[in-house]
Amino acid sequence: MNRLIAIFLLLVYFPVADAQVEVAAPRVWTAPAQTRVVVDVGGPVSHTIIPLENPERLLVDIPNARLSGKLPIVDAKDPSLTRLRAGSPDGKSLRFVFDLKQPVRVKSFLLPPNERYGHRLVIDLSPKDGQPVLIAGPGIDRGHKRPAQAALGRRSLGAPEVVIAIDAGHGGEDPGAIGPAGTLEKNVTLAIAEHLAALIDRAPGMRPVMIRDGDYYVSLRERVARARRHQADLFLSIHADAYRDAQICGSSVYTLSVNGASSEAAKWLADRENNADRIGGIKLGDVDDDLNRVLFELAQSGSLEHSRYAAEQLLTKLGRVGPLHQPDVQHARFVVLKSPDVPSVLIETAFISNPRDEQRLSDSDHQQRLAQAIFEGVEGYFAMHQLPAAGSQIADPGTGRSHVIYPGDTLITIAKRYDVSLSSLRVANSLNGDLIRVGEILRIPEG
Repeated sequence: MNRLIAIFLLLVYFPVADAQVEVAAPRVWTAPAQTRVVVDVGGPVSHTIIPLENPERLLVDIPNARLSGKLPIVDAKDPSLTRLRAGSPDGKSLRFVFDLKQPVRVKSFLLPPNERYGHRLVIDLSPKDGQPVLIAGPGIDRGHKRPAQAALGRRSLGAPEVVIAIDAGHGGEDPGAIGPAGTLEKNVTLAIAEHLAALIDRAPGMRPVMIRDGDYYVSLRERVARARRHQADLFLSIHADAYRDAQICGSSVYTLSVNGASSEAAKWLADRENNADRIGGIKLGDVDDDLNRVLFELAQSGSLEHSRYAAEQLLTKLGRVGPLHQPDVQHARFVVLKSPDVPSVLIETAFISNPRDEQRLSDSDHQQRLAQAIFEGVEGYFAMHQLPAAGSQIADPGTGRSHVIYPGDTLITIAKRYDVSLSSLRVANSLNGDLIRVGEILRIPEG
C-alpha cells in the first residue's frame, strides 16, 4: 500500500516540477540616463545576472522557463542597450543576452502582482560613468543662458530666468488612466507638457524643465527631486485622470492638503496617483515621508501659500478653455506635491473616463489650448507675485550685492552661496538670529 502511495506521489510531483514558467517577451523603456527592461513572468522566479566583457554583455538566466512572444527592437538612442537576444543553454532554462554599448550598473528586483500586472522581473541599467540627466525643454541649448530680461523669483545674481518644472504624469510601464476609446493618459500628458514647454521657452525670462521627455516612468519622489535639483520656481504636474462615474468631467487644480482631501473625489484621485509607483515598476521600501515634517517645512517656507496663488491663476485660465469640475482649488495628499521649497500644483486637465473629455484630450488643437491656458496661468502668477529682482540697487547702493529671499532659503545656505561668513551676513542686515522672511532682500557683505 505504501509503495502504491509513493508511486502516485512521484507521478503527481514530477509533471509539476518539470512545468516551465511562461516568460513574456520583455518591454524596454529608454530614459535619458537609464534603461528599464520589464519581463512578465508566470509566477515568482529566481534569476541570475552574469556580466561579460569584450564585448560588453549581460546574461540573465531564468531557470526552468520558456519564452513566448517576439523580442523587441531597442531604440537606437538607448544609452546602454544595443539589442536583446534570447536562447536556452540547456534546453530547460531561458537566457536573455543584453548586448551593451558600454559598462553598466545593474539593479534587478521582482514585483508582486497588482491591479494591472502579474509578477514582473525588472532590470534597470545605467551607464557606470553616467550622471543624473536634467532635461531641458524643447529647443533649448542646455548650456545657454539668455540675457537677463525678467529676473523673478529665486533667480539670484547671474541667473536671470525663472524655472518652471513640467511633470507629464505617468509614463513607461504606467499608462495612467485609460479612456473608453483606449486613449492613454501618459500620452496625453506628455503632449500637453511638450506644448507648454515650447510656450515657456519662447517667453522672456522663463525656462522650462521637462521632468520626463519620453515614454518612460519616473518615480514620484524622483519627480520632486528633479525639480529641486533645477531650483525650480514652480512645479506643474499634468494629468488627465479617470473616475468611477463616467459622467464626471472638466478641469480641476490641486495643491497639497494639510488637513485631508477637500472632497471624496479628491481623495480617490490622490490614492490612484500615489499608487503609480507600484504600477510603474518601482520597488517600494520604507521610504515614506514624515508628512508632519514635510508640512511644517512647507508652511515655514511659504511654498503652500505660493502653491495656492499659482493654482488660483491656473484654474481661472483653464475655465476659459472648457468646463471646470470644481470652481475652487482642491486639496489632497498627492506625493508628487510634497516639495518643501518649490510651489507645486497638480492639474487635472480633464477626466479621460468621460467620452467627451477623452475626445477633446485626444485632439492636438485642444491640447495646445490647454497648454496656452496653463502658460497664461503661470504668467499671471509671476506677474502678481513677482519678487524684487536680485541684485537690486535698492538693497545695497554701495556694492549692488544682494539676494532676494525665496522659499527654501536659509541664512546658512545663503552665506555658503556667496562665500561669506554667517556672522558677517547677520551684521550687514542687522539680524539678531537666523530668522528671514520670503521676499525680503539681504545685503551681501564683501567676502
